[in-house]
Amino acid sequence: MALKVNKTVFIIIKIIVSSGLLYIVFRKTGLGEVAAALRDVSIPAFLSAIALSISAQFVSTVRWKLLLPDGIGLRKLFSLCMIGSFFNTFLPGVIGGDAVKGLYLYRLTGKGSLSLASIFMDRYIGFAALIAICIVAFPFGFHFFAGSPTTWLLPVIVFFFIGASLLIFGLRLGQRIRALSEFYSYFHAYRNQATVIGKTFSLSLIVQLAGILGVYLLSRGMGQQIPFLAFLLFIPLIVLFTMIPLSISGLGIRESAFVLFFGFVGVQPGAATALSLLWFITVSFASLIGLVEYIKHKEKNDFTRKE
Repeated sequence: MALKVNKTVFIIIKIIVSSGLLYIVFRKTGLGEVAAALRDVSIPAFLSAIALSISAQFVSTVRWKLLLPDGIGLRKLFSLCMIGSFFNTFLPGVIGGDAVKGLYLYRLTGKGSLSLASIFMDRYIGFAALIAICIVAFPFGFHFFAGSPTTWLLPVIVFFFIGASLLIFGLRLGQRIRALSEFYSYFHAYRNQATVIGKTFSLSLIVQLAGILGVYLLSRGMGQQIPFLAFLLFIPLIVLFTMIPLSISGLGIRESAFVLFFGFVGVQPGAATALSLLWFITVSFASLIGLVEYIKHKEKNDFTRKE
């Protein structure tokens, strides 16, 4: 009962944070300006962004399959990825997409530790790819920040990422906890497979670049002339911001971050907000495939282990 109450309170807090930040953003930009920018976006750019989002999910599926033992079909894993995307987008306060993927994968394999470890490694490598793109773009786009305190944001993120990686992989803290020992056995087995890690990292770069390209195409479809370098630098940082679990699907946080970062390259707040919302809308459209997959597989009940 207490857990249910705490979850409800947390969802309410997320709604308040998202609503508050969106109110501040819209008050600054004006709803009319945002609506006008949304209406003017070209249909080809919008559809291209949706296609890139779906393609990125497929590449993510291939990446995840590399972290799993043989025997699980790519088609079924793609269904899981799309279902997870749907839950992340439309029901983030109810149950997370990774939790849904982990549950269904457990039903398929009967191995809870394998499910958790594969999803964690999938996320970890994706996170590393985001940071890598930022690091490569940073020396060329350093001038965008123009002495802003946010200049130090990337170095701080890299520092904490390296520190967390050392704790997880170097000290093997989880092996001291019996309940987590099997999880860490799988976890550290991945670490010793350099070829697999290299392939998954390369696929992660493709996934992240597809997302960045999607936002860039949306901006061009709005008539904005923003250098692609700015997207390589800002979008990974914005994605990292939206990972903070304090809002509904990143709403409010993402829009505020768009206004902040793209303001460095002269984008008006209204256009930046519209671009952020367009990105969210395209991802939402793409994730609707997950709803179809969820209904289909729930009726068949085929996410179960075959003995």
